[in-house]
Amino acid sequence: MKRGDLGQPRSGAPGCPDEPGDGAGGPAIATDGALRDQSAGTSPGGDAVGGDGPGGQGDNGTSAGRGPAEGAPAAESPDHMQRAVQAAAAIAEETGGLGRLGRPMNRRSPFFVGMAAAAGVAVTYGLVELLIRARSVLVIIGLALFIAAGLDPAVNWLTRRRLPRWAAVIVILLVVAAVAAGFVAAAVPPLTAQVTALVHDLPHYMNTLKDHNSELGKLNSRFQVQVRLSKLLSTKGTALVGGVLGAGALVLSAASSMLVVIVLVVYFLAAMPRIKLFLYRLAPQSRRSRVILIGDEIFVKVGGYMLGNFLTSLIAGVGTWAWLQIFGIPYPLLLGILVALLDLIPVIGSTVGGAIVSLVALTVSLPVAIATLAFYIAYRLAEDYLIVPRIMGRTVEVPAVVTVVAVLLGGALMGLIGALVAIPAAAALRLLLNEVTFRRLDRS
Repeated sequence: MKRGDLGQPRSGAPGCPDEPGDGAGGPAIATDGALRDQSAGTSPGGDAVGGDGPGGQGDNGTSAGRGPAEGAPAAESPDHMQRAVQAAAAIAEETGGLGRLGRPMNRRSPFFVGMAAAAGVAVTYGLVELLIRARSVLVIIGLALFIAAGLDPAVNWLTRRRLPRWAAVIVILLVVAAVAAGFVAAAVPPLTAQVTALVHDLPHYMNTLKDHNSELGKLNSRFQVQVRLSKLLSTKGTALVGGVLGAGALVLSAASSMLVVIVLVVYFLAAMPRIKLFLYRLAPQSRRSRVILIGDEIFVKVGGYMLGNFLTSLIAGVGTWAWLQIFGIPYPLLLGILVALLDLIPVIGSTVGGAIVSLVALTVSLPVAIATLAFYIAYRLAEDYLIVPRIMGRTVEVPAVVTVVAVLLGGALMGLIGALVAIPAAAALRLLLNEVTFRRLDRS
């Protein structure tokens, strides 16, 4: 079946040339009789239209084998659905597939412009709503990716020593687990002992409150501490129980989030090369090489910051342990690990740790507490101007003012996690500004 048989004019369009013998005066639509003649093979030359002459000028422009006259009943009109099916079969036979592409939509039409704008607004609103609802999950994923990127240089260092990547990942995870286990082992026995002692001495404290000659008794008589506590427990006991249950739920949520982070860190560490390649493939081919260079530099800065921060925290913890051992301050190992963990928080971590240790040193004597406070002030100055610049100053390359501002903004936006990732994020942003934005502005 040919294009003219499907009710379409033979315009000589590309891919559908006119058949020989077709004239300009041929009809645009073949009749039902012409279709039957063609299917029966009675039309000479396979033409469904045209007459006796070369120009196709037959009787009123119809085929010689025409069927019923023009005045036939309406019941014998052509079956349009059958013709559509035959047209589809002809197109499939001609093209060997699903036909040719149609004319593209006019993108400047008001309908298309309006629909595109509405779709853009809807997609943007959906993405913003998704980010808001999945904020906590995205924070966990981002933290796990940040930790994995920080541990990746250590894994690469082991792989360069001919150690398989899976074995290198296991070694690094075992080291991290050993540090965490050491903190727990150092923290749990003293805390257990202190809680046990508090429970054992609680009746003694209650009797002391009733003794008007003791200091606690005098305070109780003056401020009515015991009465206020009893009233608080009787009136707001339910609220206190709810607060305790809420605190327990918060602890369980934090523990589950920590477990999820650990699992994600393991997966991210094992698949970090593939993750990098996937992220780099999102860039166009013409810019992919430069994106790879800038991306690798960002990963180097994140890893350098993580390792440098770990080293400075280790120095702070060891220095605290040695100082407490020398002056006989209790719980040296526990406080040393606590200061090391707090020192991971930039700007304020070591200050908070020094304040806690100074308060504990008051249990020994006031001069020891003052000396401990002076020690931490000196250590903070040494850390800011000697240790940090030598360990990670060349890797991160973030000015001190930018560091403080980044930590404040990160803490305000995302809390503790924001403060932890603020400095490497500022380093990555500074690199992008220097390598992309400022260069384009200089050339403009």
